[in-house]
Amino acid sequence: MKNKQILFLSANDIKNVISMKEAIELMKDAFKQISQGKVNIPLRTHLEIAKHNGSALFMPAYSAKSDLISLKVVTLFRNNPKINLPLIHALVYLVDGSTGEPLAIMDGEYLTALRTGAGSGLATDYLARKDAKTLGIFGAGVQGRTQLAAVCEVREIEQIHIFDNNQEAAQMLAESMQSKIALEVNPPVDKISNCDIICTATTSPTPVFEDLYIKAGTHINAVGAYQADKREIPGETVIRSKLVVDQRSACLLEAGDLIIPISEKLIDEDYIFAELGELIGSDKIGRSDNSEITIFKSVGNAAQDLITAEHIFKFAKESGIGTPVAL
Repeated sequence: MKNKQILFLSANDIKNVISMKEAIELMKDAFKQISQGKVNIPLRTHLEIAKHNGSALFMPAYSAKSDLISLKVVTLFRNNPKINLPLIHALVYLVDGSTGEPLAIMDGEYLTALRTGAGSGLATDYLARKDAKTLGIFGAGVQGRTQLAAVCEVREIEQIHIFDNNQEAAQMLAESMQSKIALEVNPPVDKISNCDIICTATTSPTPVFEDLYIKAGTHINAVGAYQADKREIPGETVIRSKLVVDQRSACLLEAGDLIIPISEKLIDEDYIFAELGELIGSDKIGRSDNSEITIFKSVGNAAQDLITAEHIFKFAKESGIGTPVAL
């Protein structure tokens, strides 16, 4: 790699070249490519680090459309918050798909939160009631912040309930809004019965609410759980909902929110109504009436990383943003 330079992009660099609105628009392309089989997405590799209560995830993708390869490496070390370190660290590596040359390395923590939030924003636009005004957020971390931002991008939210075991994190998220939206921090959990939209972005291995609190017409974005034995949504809620997923094959292998109800014979694999990409530009209707409960279940997909990284790299180069690093 003599004289080769790659571009390093920090979280702040990324924020300077892409907005949530732009990221939601990018997700249309990402999810269409997923559903049309136009991107090569091997199932992510899990590496458990039991000694330190951690996990490492490796997520590759290749798009023939852009001729780009991406690889995201994510680590989740669950003891980190106790020692004032982030739960998640991540990097995204972007490669020229025609030559194999490295192009960029960028912060993956913010990129992941951005594209995950944008995916929920897109799903909310297709699945939530048009008159949805009240939002409930479970999880006040980086993911919770972008869930909130994305939903507010596609619906005129007037009230937000924030739920998190960490009172300080919940309060910080509320204070970061700096808007006229009414906010409640850690109200009684039965307040979610007032919510038109609910986002779950937690590390909880068990459901974060009871089904009895979910009213007709609610839309739920469930993005926190990505392992077969963990779920955020009770099976009772799943069986009375229209279920849309990011990718069928991945969710049937990784989403405890589906796998557990299937194992309990509450639903079968055919219960999935559609992939999100199948709702875009097709005759498949996401929400059929205002009383329907809808769920978007996402385990996260490397195609989202790739298409977001492509946009970031292109506009960073055009704008002279980022730090060139010699190899």
